[in-house]
Amino acid sequence: MSEKMAHTNSSLHVEISSLKLENPTMLAAGVLGVSGLAMNRVANAGAGAIITKSMGLEPRRGFPNPVVAQVQGGILNAMGLPNPGIRQLAEEIQKIERKTVPIIVSIYASTPEDFAAVACEAVKSGAAGVELNVSCPHAETGGAEIGQNPDLVEQVVKATVRNVNKPVFVKLTPEVTNISEVAKAAENAGAEAITAINTVKAMVIDVETAQPILGNKIGGLSGPAIKPIAVRCVYEIYEAVRIPIIGCGGIVTWKDAVEMMEAGASAIQVGTAIAIEGLGVFKRIAQGIQAFMEKKGFDGVKEIVGLSHKE
Repeated sequence: MSEKMAHTNSSLHVEISSLKLENPTMLAAGVLGVSGLAMNRVANAGAGAIITKSMGLEPRRGFPNPVVAQVQGGILNAMGLPNPGIRQLAEEIQKIERKTVPIIVSIYASTPEDFAAVACEAVKSGAAGVELNVSCPHAETGGAEIGQNPDLVEQVVKATVRNVNKPVFVKLTPEVTNISEVAKAAENAGAEAITAINTVKAMVIDVETAQPILGNKIGGLSGPAIKPIAVRCVYEIYEAVRIPIIGCGGIVTWKDAVEMMEAGASAIQVGTAIAIEGLGVFKRIAQGIQAFMEKKGFDGVKEIVGLSHKE
């Protein structure tokens, strides 16, 4: 490897708490994060880290079909958090060939005690960290009803942090009056990073039948349509907390990623863009960030983070 190539690679390196990422792109929860085979494909495609699909203590079937609808500017989904249960994950994680790619397990529950229990199982399975899903807009229990209450978020984070020795991230909902207040509560409770944002509660109706298209009627909107909301949330959170922020929501191109980082994100997550651009999106975004840094004379990703807050 030439010195130039080594410099190029190292300039993209990112540290989120104790986790070391080869580049600032991460697979978002809910996309290809269930089977070891799928996660292995994501790792080999160039993702800097992988967030699994949200896992609970017990297996869950999810909502009846249809669970996904394509809409202008994105995708609407109401999967209902289907998963095989946290205890089935260890075998899948062992199938990941690229051991340098951190596997962060997304978890959900309805009480602080259950969050802690799922987190313990996630760490046993080989998770490098856990991401607390307190923000799903269509969960039957838990989800956004927790994430909209700073006190509940604090309780969930404290219970989890007390019981695991791995980094704890908290994924927030944008559907609050003051997202900075919730982020601060998570930080005060011991969270080591904030992920912002989850999908936005939304709905679509078939005009011919006058009926909601999704089986659950209401779902979560992801994709380019929500990027400005995500950028705003990251910007506000950056001014409220000292821990790293992971930007998520509508990132498709390297420009989207850089915009999110300038707002305050240390890394970014990619989800819906995989359906639009394919798995090559990870490398394209990383290469675009690299080219941008070279053009601007930046030596590393840290120099981009929070730039929009500087005069």
